[in-house]
Amino acid sequence: MNYEWLKVFLAAIFEVLWVIGLKHADNLWAWLGTAVAIFISFYALIMAGKKLPVGTVYAVFVGLGTAGTVFSEIVFFGEPVKLVKLILILLLLIGVIGLKLVSEEKEDVQKGVE
Repeated sequence: MNYEWLKVFLAAIFEVLWVIGLKHADNLWAWLGTAVAIFISFYALIMAGKKLPVGTVYAVFVGLGTAGTVFSEIVFFGEPVKLVKLILILLLLIGVIGLKLVSEEKEDVQKGVE
């Protein structure tokens, strides 16, 4: 995993935080933290998108953010666990991993051309 993909994972972690903040923020400091998380999330996403395929970066960002948000709802906020929801998140993660693997093959081909 290279540094650019770490930026995507960082962006996804902060995406989970700002999504939680949008739902649960109820004072100025919580809203300020949400705004900071939005800034960091999108900044890391934009920086990663400059060097990686944008479509794959966005798919990984959204997939990891969605999975992380659902996981956080279950673990931290007592959301009921539904088997169908877990299966769909698993399918989403399989798709994201597949996209990343395909993108790495393409990046290797591009490096060989240079």
